[in-house]
This record gives sequence, structure tokens and C-alpha cells, in this order.
Amino acid sequence: MSAAVSRRVTVVTAVHGPSARFLPDAYASLCAQRLPAGWDWEWVVQEDGATDQVRPYVPDDARVSFRQGRPGGPGVARTIALSRAEGAFVKVLDADDRLTPGALARDLAVLEARPAVGWTTSGVLDLLPEGSTAGFPGDPDEGPLERGTVLEHWKRNDFRLPVHPATLCVRRELLLALGGWMALPASEDTGLLLALDAVSRGWFTARAGLLYRKWDGQVTGQAAHVDPAERAARTTVAEARARALAGLGWTWPPTAPEPAASA
Repeated sequence: MSAAVSRRVTVVTAVHGPSARFLPDAYASLCAQRLPAGWDWEWVVQEDGATDQVRPYVPDDARVSFRQGRPGGPGVARTIALSRAEGAFVKVLDADDRLTPGALARDLAVLEARPAVGWTTSGVLDLLPEGSTAGFPGDPDEGPLERGTVLEHWKRNDFRLPVHPATLCVRRELLLALGGWMALPASEDTGLLLALDAVSRGWFTARAGLLYRKWDGQVTGQAAHVDPAERAARTTVAEARARALAGLGWTWPPTAPEPAASA
């Protein structure tokens, strides 16, 4: 993989056939972003599979790359898409969601101004089928999310995160160091967020950065997603990974090595 382009943000999207029809809306929300001077974006779209259903919806734009691959779920699709990511920062945008105006600029402002922050999240509005939006209570205050706070909240609240992983923007080197998204059939983004929380400080922006589409075909709405046995297995391994990372003592950004003691 080539070195990161320091003034570029890579937007990564996993897509499968049923969600492909929403790609034009996602693209329009990306094109509407206004970035700080000198910054640009690229959109890396990866199909989870190799069908003829997705390509017709991919825009003809030099900033957009599209690839297909063996099906393995959204975590696999996003992780393999990192082979084409050139930006210093990686932003998640699910195929059926839309960025709100200014979302990318707000993420970049935090990560540029605060080098000790490894990742950002933001508020979310549900986008309902008839086009209306709805918020929900319980967001944390705007500001830093100290290491371990996401895991603590998740454990106390029946495995519900305090922030939404679909709004994640993360430093590319940190994302790669953690191996990308977890190899899980679902909750792969939760697993990544818990791992990030274990080793680095995050940030929450209260202003909504994402319209999270509610529709019948979304993966999180399927019966398999709430199967008790699978859910228990997913939460167990995601927590174990986060606690193992925290226990190793490695943090981001890494601290400078201690000077050697004089003889």
C-alpha cells in the first residue's frame, strides 16, 4: 500500500445488491461536502460479492473506485477496500446512508486540531421511509471520549453503544494497526469501535453527521441479526478483543520510548 496522502480523506463504502439503489443518494451527499482548502476526498466502493446489480449505480467520477470480491459481509468488504485507501483519514459511509452537510469538515477539524484523538463519531438522525427524520436521546456531551468509556457504557446498557459506529472517521494508520473491521457476520463495526476505544481517545460531535436510513432490507433489521446465540458470541468476542488490547498497554498515539539508563 502506498503512503497516505496527508490532505485526503478516504470514504469507504461496502455495498451489496439490495442496497445498491441507494448509492446515488450517498454520492450526492458526498458531493455536497465542503472541505477545508487543500483537502479532497476519494470514494472507495467495494461490493460484497460479484453480481451485475451494483455497478449500474456507481457514478462515473474519477474520485470513485469500484471493485468486487468474494462475499464475506460488510466488514470483509470494507477491510479489503483499504487496499485502495490513500487518505490520511478513513470515513465510513454505508451504502444506504447519507452524510449531512459539513460532516466531513467537522471530522477533519477535530482530527487536525487534536493529534491525540484517534477517531471521531457524531450524532445521527434516523431517515424514515417517508423521508422524515427522527433523533433519539442519550447522546454523550460533545467532546473527548476517554479510553474505555465506550466499553463501559456498552456493558452497562445491554450492549448498546453510546455513539454510532456508522459515523466513524479514523486515522488510517490506527485503523490498519487494529486490522480493520472484525471478522464477524454482524457488529463488525461495533467490534472495531470497541478496539479503538481500548487504545485511543475518541471524540463525539453533537451535531448530526449522518442520516441513517431505515428500510426493510437493511442487514440490522433481519432476524439473524438478533439471534440470541449469535449475538452472545459476537458480544463475547468483541469484548474479549477490547479487553485484551487494553491489557497489553499499547496506546495510540504511541508514547516515546524511555531513554536508556546511564551506566
